[in-house]
Amino acid sequence: MFVFEKKGWKEGDYVFASKQNGDYKDIVVGIVTGIENSKIGVNGIMINPVGLKNKVSQGKAGPQSEQILKDPTSKEIIFALIYRVEHDNFTGIFDTSTDYVEKLHKNIYGIITGWVRESVPELINNVLSLPDGPDKDQAKRVLKQRMDTLYDKDLKRYMYSICRSLKILN
Repeated sequence: MFVFEKKGWKEGDYVFASKQNGDYKDIVVGIVTGIENSKIGVNGIMINPVGLKNKVSQGKAGPQSEQILKDPTSKEIIFALIYRVEHDNFTGIFDTSTDYVEKLHKNIYGIITGWVRESVPELINNVLSLPDGPDKDQAKRVLKQRMDTLYDKDLKRYMYSICRSLKILN
């Protein structure tokens, strides 16, 4: 009980956590729906960063990528989300005394879930994986169109920032 009082968990808090899936962990982003002792109930989405897992298994990614897959944090999640991901709804329980669970700001929660639900990883992966030429130019146009139609200004700003840093904007 003291763990929660110290951490201040309450229903409605936004969380970032992970669940083991084979050699690596899937990412969970959700909202606390219940609290009992050191356990919190969470509803949200589970993200399987299959694209980054494939890069690591093919030897096309460095040790930082493998570390992100083994121990994901909210600060490094973008490295997993620029490649293809699979996601599904999540309802489960985390024990905060043994599981890594961190609080997220609601804007970060919105950006991460919007990013995944808008299929941004697939759009960025298309641009990154194609050789220079008309197909890559078309993938860039599709990505830019999607970015221009985003309603959430924080997600849009974040997406532009990431695309600039990846040098995929013309």
